[in-house]
Amino acid sequence: MFIQTEATPNPATLKFIPGRDVLADGTADFRSKTDAAVSPLATRLFAIDGVDGVFLGSDFISVTKGDIEWQHLKPMILGAIMDHYMSGAPATGAEDANDVATESYDPGDESIVATIKELLETRVRPAVAQDGGDITFASFRDGVVYLHMRGACSGCPSSTATLRHGIENLLKHFLPEVQAVQAA
Repeated sequence: MFIQTEATPNPATLKFIPGRDVLADGTADFRSKTDAAVSPLATRLFAIDGVDGVFLGSDFISVTKGDIEWQHLKPMILGAIMDHYMSGAPATGAEDANDVATESYDPGDESIVATIKELLETRVRPAVAQDGGDITFASFRDGVVYLHMRGACSGCPSSTATLRHGIENLLKHFLPEVQAVQAA
């Protein structure tokens, strides 16, 4: 098994590509050992000292580290991922472990929200997934779109710029009702 790694815009997060499916549907974001209890893969990764977060996508795993350098942590993570796949265990025991988020918006804004979601799904999420993260709709209130930042996007130094200059400009271009975009 050959596992590729890619840097992400977040220096504390590295993307691991095992060349196999990770999750068949949705994503899963684990920020603690407790959260990871539903995922054999995330549990195995959290057992490594220095792992602070695990994000599972369709075909990648993003790992966020603490104060340990990647040169010390990366070989242990590669070994844990390889051991997981050799064990035959599923990545997660729960369907879409935590992909479901509560959304809120005024029912009168339903068509605007539908367009926001479509733009996120077709133009934003694929690009963000290449960087090892995910962005999902949270709410729309008073012209402000609130988004959940997950995986490499969570805590990324450039996430504010991504929200303001990338996503906000895109949404404003297609929807004049959007005045701003913020992290939820």
